[in-house]
Amino acid sequence: MKGQEWYQADDVAEDYDTKRFSRGGRLIDQREKQAVLNALSPVEGRRILEIACGTGRFTSMLAKRGADVTGIDISAAMLQQGREKAQQNGVPDHIEFIRGDAARLPFPDNYFDSVFAMRFFHLADTPASFLSEMSRVSREQVFFDTFNRYSTRTVYNWLLPMGSRLYSENEVNRLLSGASLTLVDESHDFILPYGFYRQIPDEIASTFREADTTVGSTTIGDRLASVSYWNTRVV
Repeated sequence: MKGQEWYQADDVAEDYDTKRFSRGGRLIDQREKQAVLNALSPVEGRRILEIACGTGRFTSMLAKRGADVTGIDISAAMLQQGREKAQQNGVPDHIEFIRGDAARLPFPDNYFDSVFAMRFFHLADTPASFLSEMSRVSREQVFFDTFNRYSTRTVYNWLLPMGSRLYSENEVNRLLSGASLTLVDESHDFILPYGFYRQIPDEIASTFREADTTVGSTTIGDRLASVSYWNTRVV
C-alpha cells in the first residue's frame, strides 16, 4: 500500500482528523459519513467490518447506532486514536480494533453482514486482492469509494507526495466482476477535489460546495465528479 510508513507514524495519527476534517474539510467528513449511512443503514444489530478504519470516524458512528463493528488497520497509532474515540462516545463494548493486513483478513468466509472501506482504494497497490478479501468475508454487502481518473483529481494528484490511484468506471466494473460482486447503486460527488476544500475556511467552503453540488446534479455532473461511492452485493 502506498505511503505505509508515513501512515503509521505517531504524529500523523495525532493530527490526521484535524488536518483533513477541520475548516472546509468538515464538509468532506459530513458527506462521507452520510454516504456510509445511506449504504449500510439500517445497522442496528448488524456485524460490520471497516477496512482501514484509521482513527475510527465511522466505527464509533455506526456503533452508536447499534452495530457491532470491527475495525482493521495497519497503524497501531491510528487504532489507538480509534479506541480513545470509542471511549469518548461510550461505545467501546461495541467495537473491536485489530491491527492487520487487509489483503489477508483474519476472518472466516461470510463472517460479516457488511464490509466497507473509505479512503482506502486510492492507496491500494493490489486493489483486486483487497476487494476479493472484502467480498470473501462479507455475507451480503461490500461498500467502498474511489477517486476518479477523468476528473479534477487528475490535476490535483500531481501535487501530492504519494499520489493516488485513480479509477475509471470500466476498471471498477472489472474489479467487481473479479471479486464476485454485483453493483447495486453508485453515486458520484465532489467536482472540486478534497484538497481544495481543506485549504479554505468552512464558511467560504460552504459557498463553493453549494456550487459544486449544483453542477454535480446536472447531466455532466457524474462525469466530472472526483469521488465515486460503490454499493455492491455479494453474488
